[in-house]
Amino acid sequence: MATVLVTGGTGLVGRHLCKHLKNAGYDVAILSQVRYNKSEFPIFYWNWKDQEIDEIALKTSDFIIHLAGANIAGQRWSKKRKELLIDSRVKSTQFLQNKLKELQLSPKAFITASATGYYGMVTTDTVFKESDPASTDFLGEICSQWEKAGAEVYDPRIRTAQIRTGIVLTAKDGALGKMMPPIKLGMGSPLGSGKQKMPWIHIEDLCNIYQLALENPEIYGAFNAVAPEMETNKSLTKAIAKAVNRSIVLPNVPGFVLKIMFGEMAQILLTGSHASSQKIQDRGFKFKFPSLSGALNDLLHP
Repeated sequence: MATVLVTGGTGLVGRHLCKHLKNAGYDVAILSQVRYNKSEFPIFYWNWKDQEIDEIALKTSDFIIHLAGANIAGQRWSKKRKELLIDSRVKSTQFLQNKLKELQLSPKAFITASATGYYGMVTTDTVFKESDPASTDFLGEICSQWEKAGAEVYDPRIRTAQIRTGIVLTAKDGALGKMMPPIKLGMGSPLGSGKQKMPWIHIEDLCNIYQLALENPEIYGAFNAVAPEMETNKSLTKAIAKAVNRSIVLPNVPGFVLKIMFGEMAQILLTGSHASSQKIQDRGFKFKFPSLSGALNDLLHP
């Protein structure tokens, strides 16, 4: 069976994806910046800053899935933090591409993560498609540079794809993990206007999209990885509360409070637009969890 090398394999999406691919019959290996990381999968060391990598990882891989990148919401966006957010995605991708060229290796596909932030930190009625241009704001610039670096392969036979992911829902961590505690305590409330759109996806559907990207030669270029059902921050918050038998009684958290707490980064909480999943569906993908109620029921009441 083919071997898939995953960067960011110990992160939120990476942990689920590696297990998913193993269950699907793939051999999975991880590139990690921690030398002695514990994992059920083989781990190879790399450090894009110092231009170091265990070359065996690349030489023994049939596919590369590049998920690594500093957490967008990890801390306030200082100038130094912004540089890391870009470099950890763009320069790490360029390093991998240059190393493949140096070693004259041609994996069957080079698949990079991206985000619906490609379309910008805006709230509009537009349902963005993959053919729409990138925003010129900070998130749009990150995603645009990231995708461009992922597509610049030295060998045109290497198929490239960019998976523009929305908010990933998992049972314990990620967005749902942050929203659940206050909601269970009866203290949950929408953020800002609550009208900002929240393109979301169940982790299992996201893993299935990555698997399809490995197996279907028609998956090249950019694809939105979001569920067909569209939600706002307010409707998502209410749906989560309903799923755990709670009510939303508190007023919305004012936007200025979030801006005081998080600075410019608050924009990712206060803005958002929908993205279309039609393109991936046209390639034969069928969502297991197209509706939010079904996704929440699966995650919160397994």
